[in-house]
Amino acid sequence: MSRPRIVVVGAGFAGFEAARTLCRRVRDQAEVVLLNPTDYFLYLPLLPQVASGILEPRRVTVSLPYALPRVRLVLGEADHVDLEKRSVRYSGPEGESGELTYDRLVLAVGSVNKLLPVPGVAEHAHGFRGLPEALYLRDHVTRQIELAAAGDSPENPARTTFVVVGAGYTGTEVAAQGKLFTDDLVRKQPGRKQRPAPRWLLLDIAPRVLPELDHRLSDTADRVLRGRGVDVRTGTSVKEATSRGVLLDDGEFIETRTLVWCVGVRPDPLVADVGLPVERGRLVVDPRLAVPGHPEVFACGDAAAVPDLTRPGEFTPMTAQHASRQGKVAGRNVAASLGHGGWETYAHHDLGFVVDLGGVKAAANPLGVPLSGPVAGAVTRGYHLAAMPGNRIRVAADWVLDAVLPRQAVQLGLVRSYTVPLDTASPELARVPGGPRKE
Repeated sequence: MSRPRIVVVGAGFAGFEAARTLCRRVRDQAEVVLLNPTDYFLYLPLLPQVASGILEPRRVTVSLPYALPRVRLVLGEADHVDLEKRSVRYSGPEGESGELTYDRLVLAVGSVNKLLPVPGVAEHAHGFRGLPEALYLRDHVTRQIELAAAGDSPENPARTTFVVVGAGYTGTEVAAQGKLFTDDLVRKQPGRKQRPAPRWLLLDIAPRVLPELDHRLSDTADRVLRGRGVDVRTGTSVKEATSRGVLLDDGEFIETRTLVWCVGVRPDPLVADVGLPVERGRLVVDPRLAVPGHPEVFACGDAAAVPDLTRPGEFTPMTAQHASRQGKVAGRNVAASLGHGGWETYAHHDLGFVVDLGGVKAAANPLGVPLSGPVAGAVTRGYHLAAMPGNRIRVAADWVLDAVLPRQAVQLGLVRSYTVPLDTASPELARVPGGPRKE
Protein backbone atom coordinates (compact mmCIF):
# COMPACT_ATOMS: atom_id res chain seq x y z
CA MET A 1 0.00 0.00 0.00
CA SER A 2 1.46 3.37 -1.04
CA ARG A 3 2.08 6.03 1.53
CA PRO A 4 -0.14 9.14 1.53
CA ARG A 5 1.54 12.22 0.10
CA ILE A 6 1.49 15.58 1.84
CA VAL A 7 2.42 18.56 -0.33
CA VAL A 8 3.47 21.79 1.37
CA VAL A 9 3.55 24.79 -0.98
CA GLY A 10 5.96 27.49 0.18
CA ALA A 11 8.93 27.42 2.55
CA GLY A 12 8.53 30.68 4.42
CA PHE A 13 7.97 30.79 8.17
CA ALA A 14 4.67 28.88 7.95
CA GLY A 15 5.66 26.33 5.30
CA PHE A 16 9.04 25.59 6.85
CA GLU A 17 7.54 24.90 10.28
CA ALA A 18 4.68 22.87 8.79
CA ALA A 19 7.11 20.64 6.89
CA ARG A 20 9.41 20.25 9.88
CA THR A 21 6.52 19.38 12.20
CA LEU A 22 5.06 16.92 9.72
CA CYS A 23 8.22 14.91 9.19
CA ARG A 24 8.58 14.60 12.96
CA ARG A 25 4.95 13.48 13.41
CA VAL A 26 4.40 11.13 10.50
CA ARG A 27 8.02 9.94 10.09
CA ASP A 28 7.98 7.20 7.44
CA GLN A 29 4.20 6.74 7.43
CA ALA A 30 3.68 9.49 4.83
CA GLU A 31 5.69 11.26 2.14
CA VAL A 32 6.22 14.97 2.80
CA VAL A 33 6.96 17.04 -0.32
CA LEU A 34 7.95 20.71 -0.12
CA LEU A 35 7.42 22.82 -3.25
CA ASN A 36 9.42 26.07 -3.22
CA PRO A 37 11.17 28.28 -5.81
CA THR A 38 14.45 28.25 -3.86
CA ASP A 39 16.38 25.64 -1.89
CA TYR A 40 16.49 27.78 1.24
CA PHE A 41 14.36 29.23 4.01
CA LEU A 42 14.82 33.01 4.19
CA TYR A 43 14.90 34.71 7.58
CA LEU A 44 13.21 37.91 6.43
CA PRO A 45 13.65 40.06 9.58
CA LEU A 46 17.40 40.32 8.98
CA LEU A 47 17.17 41.42 5.33
CA PRO A 48 17.79 45.11 6.23
CA GLN A 49 21.14 44.02 7.65
CA VAL A 50 21.98 42.34 4.34
CA ALA A 51 21.07 45.52 2.44
CA SER A 52 23.24 47.64 4.74
CA GLY A 53 26.30 45.41 4.54
CA ILE A 54 26.24 43.98 8.07
CA LEU A 55 25.40 40.40 7.13
CA GLU A 56 26.47 38.40 4.12
CA PRO A 57 23.48 37.09 2.11
CA ARG A 58 23.90 33.41 2.95
CA ARG A 59 23.74 34.19 6.67
CA VAL A 60 19.98 34.78 6.44
CA THR A 61 19.30 31.62 4.43
CA VAL A 62 18.96 28.10 5.79
CA SER A 63 19.41 25.12 3.45
CA LEU A 64 16.14 23.21 3.14
CA PRO A 65 17.76 19.83 2.32
CA TYR A 66 20.05 20.25 5.33
CA ALA A 67 17.37 21.43 7.77
CA LEU A 68 14.66 19.04 6.52
CA PRO A 69 16.48 15.81 5.55
CA ARG A 70 13.30 13.68 5.54
CA VAL A 71 11.37 16.08 3.29
CA ARG A 72 11.52 15.79 -0.50
CA LEU A 73 12.25 19.22 -1.95
CA VAL A 74 10.83 20.08 -5.36
CA LEU A 75 12.13 23.32 -6.86
CA GLY A 76 9.38 25.26 -8.60
CA GLU A 77 6.71 27.95 -8.48
CA ALA A 78 3.13 26.80 -8.02
CA ASP A 79 0.93 27.89 -10.95
CA HIS A 80 -2.39 26.23 -10.29
CA VAL A 81 -4.19 24.11 -7.71
CA ASP A 82 -6.78 21.62 -9.01
CA LEU A 83 -9.00 20.71 -6.09
CA GLU A 84 -10.89 18.01 -8.00
CA LYS A 85 -7.78 16.20 -9.23
CA ARG A 86 -5.96 16.98 -5.98
CA SER A 87 -2.91 18.23 -7.81
CA VAL A 88 -0.59 21.24 -7.89
CA ARG A 89 0.93 22.38 -11.17
CA TYR A 90 4.27 24.16 -11.06
CA SER A 91 7.01 25.68 -13.21
CA GLY A 92 10.57 24.58 -12.55
CA PRO A 93 13.69 26.77 -12.42
CA GLU A 94 14.72 25.87 -15.97
CA GLY A 95 11.32 26.44 -17.56
CA GLU A 96 10.05 22.88 -17.25
CA SER A 97 6.54 22.20 -15.97
CA GLY A 98 5.45 19.56 -13.50
CA GLU A 99 2.56 18.35 -11.41
CA LEU A 100 2.32 16.98 -7.89
CA THR A 101 -0.68 14.99 -6.71
CA TYR A 102 -1.53 15.06 -3.03
CA ASP A 103 -3.60 13.41 -0.33
CA ARG A 104 -3.15 16.44 1.91
CA LEU A 105 -2.23 19.97 0.85
CA VAL A 106 -0.79 22.78 2.96
CA LEU A 107 -0.88 26.20 1.28
CA ALA A 108 1.77 28.44 2.81
CA VAL A 109 2.74 30.55 -0.18
CA GLY A 110 3.22 33.71 1.89
CA SER A 111 2.96 37.25 0.58
CA VAL A 112 4.32 39.67 -2.00
CA ASN A 113 4.76 43.44 -2.23
CA LYS A 114 1.56 45.41 -1.77
CA LEU A 115 0.78 47.66 -4.72
CA LEU A 116 -1.17 50.92 -4.67
CA PRO A 117 -2.59 52.78 -7.70
CA VAL A 118 0.11 55.46 -7.60
CA PRO A 119 1.36 56.50 -11.07
CA GLY A 120 4.96 55.50 -11.73
CA VAL A 121 5.51 53.42 -8.61
CA ALA A 122 5.52 50.04 -10.36
CA GLU A 123 8.08 51.34 -12.85
CA HIS A 124 10.43 53.25 -10.53
CA ALA A 125 10.15 51.70 -7.05
CA HIS A 126 11.59 48.50 -5.67
CA GLY A 127 10.21 46.33 -2.90
CA PHE A 128 11.89 44.55 -0.04
CA ARG A 129 10.50 41.03 0.22
CA GLY A 130 13.30 38.84 -1.10
CA LEU A 131 17.04 38.34 -1.11
CA PRO A 132 17.48 39.66 -4.68
CA GLU A 133 15.84 42.95 -3.66
CA ALA A 134 18.12 43.31 -0.64
CA LEU A 135 21.20 42.60 -2.76
CA TYR A 136 20.02 45.08 -5.39
CA LEU A 137 19.47 47.81 -2.80
CA ARG A 138 22.91 47.21 -1.26
CA ASP A 139 24.60 47.57 -4.67
CA HIS A 140 22.39 50.46 -5.76
CA VAL A 141 22.98 52.54 -2.63
CA THR A 142 26.73 51.93 -2.81
CA ARG A 143 26.75 52.90 -6.48
CA GLN A 144 24.84 56.15 -5.88
CA ILE A 145 27.29 57.27 -3.22
CA GLU A 146 30.27 56.43 -5.43
CA LEU A 147 28.82 58.16 -8.49
CA ALA A 148 28.01 61.24 -6.43
CA ALA A 149 31.60 61.36 -5.17
CA ALA A 150 32.98 61.04 -8.68
CA GLY A 151 31.80 64.42 -9.95
CA ASP A 152 29.71 67.53 -9.42
CA SER A 153 26.89 66.88 -11.85
CA PRO A 154 23.40 68.26 -11.15
CA GLU A 155 22.24 64.70 -10.40
CA ASN A 156 24.44 64.38 -7.32
CA PRO A 157 21.87 65.63 -4.75
CA ALA A 158 19.35 63.16 -6.19
CA ARG A 159 21.89 60.36 -5.96
CA THR A 160 22.43 60.96 -2.25
CA THR A 161 18.71 61.25 -1.47
CA PHE A 162 16.96 58.02 -0.52
CA VAL A 163 13.18 57.75 -0.07
CA VAL A 164 11.52 54.92 1.84
CA VAL A 165 7.72 54.69 1.71
CA GLY A 166 6.08 52.87 4.59
CA ALA A 167 7.01 53.29 8.24
CA GLY A 168 6.12 49.79 9.40
CA TYR A 169 8.69 47.23 10.55
CA THR A 170 10.50 46.91 7.25
CA GLY A 171 10.53 50.54 6.19
CA THR A 172 11.64 51.75 9.61
CA GLU A 173 14.52 49.27 9.76
CA VAL A 174 15.59 49.97 6.16
CA ALA A 175 15.73 53.72 6.81
CA ALA A 176 17.48 53.34 10.17
CA GLN A 177 20.09 50.88 8.89
CA GLY A 178 20.44 52.65 5.55
CA LYS A 179 21.31 56.01 7.10
CA LEU A 180 24.16 54.47 9.07
CA PHE A 181 25.35 52.61 5.97
CA THR A 182 25.46 55.66 3.69
CA ASP A 183 27.09 57.84 6.36
CA ASP A 184 29.82 55.21 6.60
CA LEU A 185 30.19 55.08 2.81
CA VAL A 186 30.57 58.85 2.57
CA ARG A 187 33.27 58.88 5.25
CA LYS A 188 35.38 56.66 2.99
CA GLN A 189 35.06 58.93 -0.04
CA PRO A 190 37.62 61.64 -0.90
CA GLY A 191 36.51 65.22 -0.39
CA ARG A 192 33.86 64.18 2.09
CA LYS A 193 34.13 67.44 4.08
CA GLN A 194 32.84 69.41 1.09
CA ARG A 195 29.84 67.18 0.50
CA PRO A 196 26.47 67.17 2.31
CA ALA A 197 25.48 64.13 4.32
CA PRO A 198 23.23 61.58 2.57
CA ARG A 199 19.56 62.40 2.99
CA TRP A 200 17.04 59.73 3.96
CA LEU A 201 13.28 60.31 4.03
CA LEU A 202 10.76 57.95 5.63
CA LEU A 203 7.17 58.58 4.52
CA ASP A 204 3.89 57.15 5.74
CA ILE A 205 0.27 58.17 5.52
CA ALA A 206 -0.18 57.03 9.15
CA PRO A 207 0.13 59.60 11.96
CA ARG A 208 3.22 57.96 13.47
CA VAL A 209 6.08 55.58 12.85
CA LEU A 210 5.28 51.90 13.51
CA PRO A 211 1.54 52.63 13.70
CA GLU A 212 0.68 48.99 14.43
CA LEU A 213 2.77 48.92 17.62
CA ASP A 214 2.56 50.40 21.10
CA HIS A 215 3.10 54.18 21.26
CA ARG A 216 6.22 53.72 23.40
CA LEU A 217 7.93 51.65 20.71
CA SER A 218 6.80 54.13 18.09
CA ASP A 219 8.18 57.06 20.07
CA THR A 220 11.51 55.29 20.59
CA ALA A 221 11.92 54.55 16.89
CA ASP A 222 10.90 58.09 15.91
CA ARG A 223 13.41 59.61 18.33
CA VAL A 224 16.27 57.41 17.08
CA LEU A 225 15.48 58.08 13.42
CA ARG A 226 15.25 61.83 13.81
CA GLY A 227 18.36 61.92 16.00
CA ARG A 228 20.22 60.10 13.25
CA GLY A 229 19.13 62.66 10.67
CA VAL A 230 16.33 60.75 8.94
CA ASP A 231 13.59 63.08 7.66
CA VAL A 232 10.47 61.38 9.06
CA ARG A 233 7.24 62.60 7.49
CA THR A 234 4.03 61.10 8.79
CA GLY A 235 0.65 61.88 7.29
CA THR A 236 2.40 62.07 3.92
CA SER A 237 2.03 59.92 0.82
CA VAL A 238 3.44 59.70 -2.69
CA LYS A 239 1.27 61.16 -5.45
CA GLU A 240 3.50 60.18 -8.37
CA ALA A 241 6.89 58.60 -9.02
CA THR A 242 9.14 59.42 -11.97
CA SER A 243 12.69 58.69 -13.06
CA ARG A 244 13.72 62.01 -11.52
CA GLY A 245 12.06 61.61 -8.14
CA VAL A 246 8.75 61.54 -6.27
CA LEU A 247 5.90 64.02 -6.03
CA LEU A 248 4.35 64.14 -2.56
CA ASP A 249 0.69 64.76 -1.85
CA ASP A 250 1.55 68.19 -0.40
CA GLY A 251 2.97 69.29 -3.76
CA GLU A 252 6.68 69.00 -2.91
CA PHE A 253 8.89 67.22 -5.42
CA ILE A 254 11.83 65.23 -4.01
CA GLU A 255 14.63 64.54 -6.46
CA THR A 256 15.94 61.01 -5.92
CA ARG A 257 17.24 57.98 -7.74
CA THR A 258 16.13 55.60 -4.97
CA LEU A 259 12.54 54.74 -4.04
CA VAL A 260 12.09 51.81 -1.66
CA TRP A 261 8.49 50.59 -1.41
CA CYS A 262 7.67 49.14 2.03
CA VAL A 263 3.97 49.95 2.35
CA GLY A 264 3.02 46.41 3.32
CA VAL A 265 2.26 43.04 1.81
CA ARG A 266 -0.57 41.21 0.09
CA PRO A 267 -1.19 37.46 -0.12
CA ASP A 268 0.40 35.60 -3.01
CA PRO A 269 -1.92 35.82 -6.06
CA LEU A 270 -2.08 32.02 -6.21
CA VAL A 271 -4.41 32.07 -3.19
CA ALA A 272 -7.18 33.93 -5.00
CA ASP A 273 -6.81 31.65 -8.02
CA VAL A 274 -7.60 28.51 -6.02
CA GLY A 275 -11.31 29.29 -6.31
CA LEU A 276 -12.17 29.09 -2.61
CA PRO A 277 -13.58 31.83 -0.34
CA VAL A 278 -11.05 34.50 0.60
CA GLU A 279 -10.95 37.38 3.06
CA ARG A 280 -8.91 40.29 1.68
CA GLY A 281 -7.02 37.89 -0.53
CA ARG A 282 -6.38 35.34 2.22
CA LEU A 283 -7.88 31.85 2.14
CA VAL A 284 -10.64 31.41 4.72
CA VAL A 285 -9.86 28.62 7.21
CA ASP A 286 -11.32 27.39 10.48
CA PRO A 287 -9.48 27.55 13.84
CA ARG A 288 -7.83 24.22 12.97
CA LEU A 289 -6.41 25.85 9.80
CA ALA A 290 -8.47 23.53 7.59
CA VAL A 291 -10.41 24.87 4.60
CA PRO A 292 -14.19 24.46 5.11
CA GLY A 293 -15.61 21.97 2.64
CA HIS A 294 -12.17 20.60 1.76
CA PRO A 295 -10.85 18.61 4.74
CA GLU A 296 -7.77 17.62 2.72
CA VAL A 297 -6.64 21.25 2.31
CA PHE A 298 -4.99 23.38 5.00
CA ALA A 299 -3.59 26.92 4.87
CA CYS A 300 -1.44 28.99 7.21
CA GLY A 301 0.71 32.09 7.41
CA ASP A 302 0.06 35.10 5.18
CA ALA A 303 -1.94 32.93 2.78
CA ALA A 304 -4.65 32.22 5.37
CA ALA A 305 -7.33 34.29 7.08
CA VAL A 306 -7.04 32.60 10.48
CA PRO A 307 -9.69 33.46 13.10
CA ASP A 308 -8.03 35.18 16.05
CA LEU A 309 -9.43 33.35 19.08
CA THR A 310 -7.78 35.90 21.38
CA ARG A 311 -9.72 38.71 19.65
CA PRO A 312 -13.11 37.33 18.56
CA GLY A 313 -14.33 38.59 15.22
CA GLU A 314 -10.84 39.43 13.92
CA PHE A 315 -8.19 37.58 11.93
CA THR A 316 -4.57 37.11 12.97
CA PRO A 317 -2.20 39.71 11.49
CA MET A 318 0.32 38.82 8.81
CA THR A 319 3.45 38.53 10.95
CA ALA A 320 6.30 36.03 11.13
CA GLN A 321 5.40 35.29 14.74
CA HIS A 322 1.93 34.07 13.77
CA ALA A 323 3.12 32.36 10.59
CA SER A 324 5.71 30.17 12.31
CA ARG A 325 3.27 29.10 15.03
CA GLN A 326 0.47 28.48 12.56
CA GLY A 327 2.84 26.31 10.55
CA LYS A 328 3.42 24.09 13.58
CA VAL A 329 -0.32 23.78 14.27
CA ALA A 330 -1.05 23.05 10.61
CA GLY A 331 1.61 20.33 10.61
CA ARG A 332 0.13 18.70 13.71
CA ASN A 333 -3.41 18.85 12.33
CA VAL A 334 -2.45 17.41 8.95
CA ALA A 335 -0.75 14.57 10.82
CA ALA A 336 -3.85 14.16 12.98
CA SER A 337 -6.02 13.89 9.86
CA LEU A 338 -3.90 10.86 8.92
CA GLY A 339 -4.20 9.29 12.37
CA HIS A 340 -1.02 10.63 13.99
CA GLY A 341 -1.71 12.60 17.15
CA GLY A 342 -4.60 14.87 18.09
CA TRP A 343 -6.16 18.00 16.64
CA GLU A 344 -5.39 21.53 17.86
CA THR A 345 -6.97 24.93 17.40
CA TYR A 346 -4.77 27.96 16.79
CA ALA A 347 -4.64 30.58 19.52
CA HIS A 348 -1.63 32.76 20.23
CA HIS A 349 -1.08 35.93 22.25
CA ASP A 350 1.69 38.16 20.91
CA LEU A 351 4.87 37.78 22.95
CA GLY A 352 6.07 41.24 22.01
CA PHE A 353 7.90 42.83 19.12
CA VAL A 354 11.45 43.87 18.29
CA VAL A 355 12.64 46.50 15.82
CA ASP A 356 16.37 46.72 15.05
CA LEU A 357 17.37 50.35 14.48
CA GLY A 358 21.03 49.71 13.73
CA GLY A 359 24.14 50.07 15.82
CA VAL A 360 23.24 49.38 19.44
CA LYS A 361 19.79 50.96 19.08
CA ALA A 362 16.49 49.09 18.97
CA ALA A 363 12.92 49.24 20.22
CA ALA A 364 11.44 46.17 21.88
CA ASN A 365 8.66 45.09 24.24
CA PRO A 366 9.27 41.45 25.17
CA LEU A 367 6.27 40.16 27.13
CA GLY A 368 4.90 43.70 27.13
CA VAL A 369 7.91 45.32 28.82
CA PRO A 370 9.01 48.38 26.76
CA LEU A 371 12.78 48.63 26.20
CA SER A 372 15.04 50.98 24.29
CA GLY A 373 18.74 51.65 23.75
CA PRO A 374 21.49 49.03 24.14
CA VAL A 375 19.30 46.76 26.30
CA ALA A 376 16.67 46.64 23.57
CA GLY A 377 19.45 46.05 21.03
CA ALA A 378 20.74 43.04 22.97
CA VAL A 379 17.22 41.64 23.39
CA THR A 380 16.48 42.14 19.69
CA ARG A 381 19.57 40.32 18.51
CA GLY A 382 19.06 37.58 21.09
CA TYR A 383 15.51 37.10 19.84
CA HIS A 384 16.66 36.78 16.23
CA LEU A 385 19.33 34.23 17.13
CA ALA A 386 16.77 32.18 19.06
CA ALA A 387 14.19 32.40 16.26
CA MET A 388 16.53 31.42 13.42
CA PRO A 389 16.46 27.70 12.54
CA GLY A 390 20.15 27.75 11.61
CA ASN A 391 23.28 29.85 10.95
CA ARG A 392 23.29 31.30 14.46
CA ILE A 393 27.05 31.14 14.91
CA ARG A 394 27.71 32.66 11.49
CA VAL A 395 25.26 35.50 12.13
CA ALA A 396 26.75 36.22 15.56
CA ALA A 397 30.24 36.16 14.03
CA ASP A 398 29.22 38.72 11.40
CA TRP A 399 27.83 40.96 14.14
CA VAL A 400 31.11 40.78 16.04
CA LEU A 401 33.14 41.51 12.90
CA ASP A 402 30.89 44.45 12.04
CA ALA A 403 31.51 45.90 15.49
CA VAL A 404 35.31 45.84 15.16
CA LEU A 405 36.02 46.06 11.41
CA PRO A 406 34.91 48.46 8.65
CA ARG A 407 32.25 47.17 6.29
CA GLN A 408 33.24 45.99 2.84
CA ALA A 409 31.70 48.67 0.64
CA VAL A 410 31.78 47.14 -2.83
CA GLN A 411 29.27 46.56 -5.60
CA LEU A 412 28.90 42.93 -6.57
CA GLY A 413 26.82 43.76 -9.64
CA LEU A 414 24.87 40.51 -9.41
CA VAL A 415 21.35 41.98 -9.36
CA ARG A 416 20.26 44.72 -11.71
CA SER A 417 17.21 46.96 -11.47
CA TYR A 418 15.22 45.23 -14.22
CA THR A 419 15.54 41.83 -12.54
CA VAL A 420 13.68 42.89 -9.36
CA PRO A 421 10.40 44.51 -10.49
CA LEU A 422 8.04 45.70 -7.78
CA ASP A 423 5.05 43.93 -9.32
CA THR A 424 6.07 40.29 -9.04
CA ALA A 425 4.49 37.18 -7.55
CA SER A 426 7.96 35.78 -6.79
CA PRO A 427 10.15 38.31 -4.94
CA GLU A 428 12.47 35.46 -3.97
CA LEU A 429 13.63 35.14 -7.58
CA ALA A 430 15.46 37.63 -9.79
CA ARG A 431 13.77 37.93 -13.19
CA VAL A 432 16.21 37.69 -16.09
CA PRO A 433 14.95 38.83 -19.51
CA GLY A 434 14.94 35.93 -21.96
CA GLY A 435 14.92 33.38 -19.15
CA PRO A 436 12.29 30.70 -18.53
CA ARG A 437 8.78 31.99 -18.09
CA LYS A 438 5.64 30.51 -16.66
CA GLU A 439 3.15 29.22 -19.20
